[in-house]
Amino acid sequence: MALIVQKYGGTSVGSVERIQAVAQRVYKTVKAGNSVVVVVSAMGKTTDGLVKIAQEISQYPNRREMDMLLSTGEQVTIALVSMALQEIGQPAISMTGGQVGIVTEAEHTRARILAIETERLNHHLSEGKVVVVAGFQGISSLRDMEITTLGRGGSDTSAVAIAAAIGANFCEIYTDVPGILTTDPRLVPEAQLMEEITCNEMLELASLGAKVLHPRAVEIARNYGMPLVVKSSWSDAPGTWVRSPEPQGRSLVNLEIARPVDNIYFDTDQAKVALLRVPDKPGVAARLFGEISRQNVDVDLIIQSVHEGNSNDIAFTVTAPILKRAEAVASAIAPALRNQSQPESNEAEVMVQQNIAKVSIGGAGMIGRPGVAAKMFATLAEAQVNIQMISTSEVKVSCVVDATECDRAVAALRHAFEIEADQEAQAISALSSPSPHSPLPTPPPVRGVALDINQARLAIRQVPDKPGMAAKLFGLLAQHNVSVDMIIQSQRCRIVDGIPRRDIAFTVSRIDGETTQKMLTQVAGELGWGDVVLDNAIAKVSIVGAGMVGQPGIAAKMFEALAEHKINIQMITTSEIKISCVVAEEEGVKALQVIHAAFGLAGSEKFVIPA
Repeated sequence: MALIVQKYGGTSVGSVERIQAVAQRVYKTVKAGNSVVVVVSAMGKTTDGLVKIAQEISQYPNRREMDMLLSTGEQVTIALVSMALQEIGQPAISMTGGQVGIVTEAEHTRARILAIETERLNHHLSEGKVVVVAGFQGISSLRDMEITTLGRGGSDTSAVAIAAAIGANFCEIYTDVPGILTTDPRLVPEAQLMEEITCNEMLELASLGAKVLHPRAVEIARNYGMPLVVKSSWSDAPGTWVRSPEPQGRSLVNLEIARPVDNIYFDTDQAKVALLRVPDKPGVAARLFGEISRQNVDVDLIIQSVHEGNSNDIAFTVTAPILKRAEAVASAIAPALRNQSQPESNEAEVMVQQNIAKVSIGGAGMIGRPGVAAKMFATLAEAQVNIQMISTSEVKVSCVVDATECDRAVAALRHAFEIEADQEAQAISALSSPSPHSPLPTPPPVRGVALDINQARLAIRQVPDKPGMAAKLFGLLAQHNVSVDMIIQSQRCRIVDGIPRRDIAFTVSRIDGETTQKMLTQVAGELGWGDVVLDNAIAKVSIVGAGMVGQPGIAAKMFEALAEHKINIQMITTSEIKISCVVAEEEGVKALQVIHAAFGLAGSEKFVIPA
């Protein structure tokens, strides 16, 4: 007999017939000898309808009253699902988030879960009842009893948190697709169903906009070793398993706000090759990394900064022993990238730097917390460590620093994030590896492709190149609760008024773009920055896969697919298990489709999403 948590989304409970179908599925699970907790969302578009009504009443409705209003949607569903179960002879009881003991921060509309009091829930389970819980909601404390909501994807978060709190065997997420697909089937109907995926890969995909699972839910599953399976509400297909690392005995106190950084990683065996002022046109990255792949040069970080004029900088890191080979490839390609009418120009200049180190922080708790990267940069600034390159992903932030400063950087970060010495890991992070007990010895190089068209890019020109600048910039963003995604520091350095300066570009949610630009423009003069440039017309396309580690041709294949279709790459950033490119917004869907095809991810079946 297993203890199972099942979560059903809004489309799964969108009508009387669908609620009855859910009840039959739950009843069948119980009759197989299992204890079941059911977590449900509001019916269909109920939440959207309530938001619309509120906005007709008030342009800026009070957040407390919004929580009071929106929490009613799930309460309707839990009552109806319980009635449907009782009608077919299955004892059931409905419970709100507060009644089931979900205690959250006192943050209306975006609370994180602190703890779950499971005594009442376990009592009802012991009596043979199905407990039907309202997802998306909790209470601020057992004393104040203020109703709070968890924000977008809150029902996923509720379900996995409850599963972790009661020690469930696994958590089933029922949705309108048959599992986790290689990309959005609305854009590529031939998207292929995955049998399984690691938590770290799913974290990247979920954070990149794959809407099947919310990143917070995946974060909890990873932190507590909770196996997840995503299934269709409309069939008995096996779905997709999300494999979690082995549980580490993590405390259930402060469930969602525990330590955001798990480990500090470093690699002193690194060198950097940069091509400065390469033409800003399709095919340049494909040409460079295609040749690198043919020469079997394994690249770690890849960064292409925001363009200036008609040129870009591309930089990449390699292990020190293969630096000569990497430099030779770059030097051989550089002449072909220069303006042939001025072959002696400083275009496509090759710059090599040895004696560098990569220092990284990693952890699933970094998602959606703008202060984590800022804290890293501030810590390095206080230790007088200058940042030469920055690369980010949803679960990792990496900085390239001088090798002589590596020990100081690691010690400072370990102290700042309260990481014990025996928790450190050198070189390649476990974040890039399958979970210890996951049956994925040779994961595919690319697991999935994702598109995010909800981002804007900000570029700050001529930022003084000295310790503390990144800390000030991203500290300001954290103070204003602005979450940053990609961060890229240009390799080109200019001397202005006797001070070396670089450009810094980063992406934020599009809704934050204009207000962030205004805020940064107001302080630019005071901090010695140049112009703050905003571009809303961008799209980010990414590939994710734990198997890309140690395979030099993966990046080249992605860049070549874009080049063949004349899609220009504006920015590049990478982590061990992800490569992201920024392209023009109007080319985003096409970019996703050609990359998906290039990696042969399409299946024979076409998926149609139910209305």
